[in-house]
Amino acid sequence: MMGVKLYVLGNAQRAGVTAEAERLVPFLRSQCEVLTCDLCQQCDLDTLPLADLALVLGGDGAILRAARQMAYRQVPVLGVNLGRLGFLADLHPDEVRTCFPQVVRGEYRLTRHLMYECVVNDGDQTQTFLGLNEVVFHTVPPFGIVDLELALDGDPVARFSGDGLIISTPIGSTGHSLSAGGPILGQELQAFVVTPICPHALTYRPVVESAERTFTVTLGRGADHATLIIDGQLTVPLSARHRVSVRRAPVMFSLVKVPGHSFYQTLRDKLHWGTLPTYSSEP
Repeated sequence: MMGVKLYVLGNAQRAGVTAEAERLVPFLRSQCEVLTCDLCQQCDLDTLPLADLALVLGGDGAILRAARQMAYRQVPVLGVNLGRLGFLADLHPDEVRTCFPQVVRGEYRLTRHLMYECVVNDGDQTQTFLGLNEVVFHTVPPFGIVDLELALDGDPVARFSGDGLIISTPIGSTGHSLSAGGPILGQELQAFVVTPICPHALTYRPVVESAERTFTVTLGRGADHATLIIDGQLTVPLSARHRVSVRRAPVMFSLVKVPGHSFYQTLRDKLHWGTLPTYSSEP
């Protein structure tokens, strides 16, 4: 049992995370080998032995940070939710002591999810970002319309004019894309969804496309008042010189699912999807 190696990661800036880590880590050390407890993303995980699991404290945002911190050495994540929605971090802290011994024994299901690489080129230099949720092109103050052109595998396919554009993975489809009118994708699909943000037309609808394609966006009018947002956490100022490509990453994100927790249960519990409205009784 002690052969299991564990990273404990999280977001120390969220209330309660540090206290929860102090409460849980002694228990975790009794169950497995804890290689690091890093709640501030200060540890270079490449310098450590590869873990079998990563327990992430916080919320979905903490898991997005952890996925980028693990970079191209992804290990399965068990999320402990100290936030609100918790689509990825679906374990309550009180459940950890009950569920973790099962996890150490291998009594869990593992789901695998699409990650993306976002390649940003301004004509002089290229930056590559690894992400899990979505890439958002959006205007910044003073707000105005931005024109964007989308190409698939180098072929122009659409022009968008409005507040921006979202290219989302299935994991990210329940986030910003959903709020902008995009569809909910099954989380293990190998696809991206393209969702316009407040398009200045009546003809645009979200589109789901294969993850085997490369999505390239260039900017026109309004480009100097636009920014690129990676997983809602990293920002890159944009200009008309920029060319941004989104493609499947060479690694997958893995999520530990314990019995009693499922994606559709989370949709029902968090977003009330597929549930009947509550009617007041007749007077």
